[in-house]
Amino acid sequence: MMAAWAGVSLPHNSGMQYSATRRVSRDQLQPGDLLFFGSPIHHVGMYIGNGQMVDAPRTGLNVRVVSTDRSNYVGAGRP
Repeated sequence: MMAAWAGVSLPHNSGMQYSATRRVSRDQLQPGDLLFFGSPIHHVGMYIGNGQMVDAPRTGLNVRVVSTDRSNYVGAGRP
């Protein structure tokens, strides 16, 4: 996410990214918004529109496009 938001200062940790961004309601999402998951927050994806996000699941797995509909959704932020 840090590379995608080039020129914007964003912490490395997903929980800190959540704290550093302003909240966006789910019905106001725009491409580029960050979506946060888990309790405590441990994952972030980037919204690309139409209920889809870019997701990098973990080291060793390919970046992919997936649905934003996950049960552990916490909220969205905009840098």
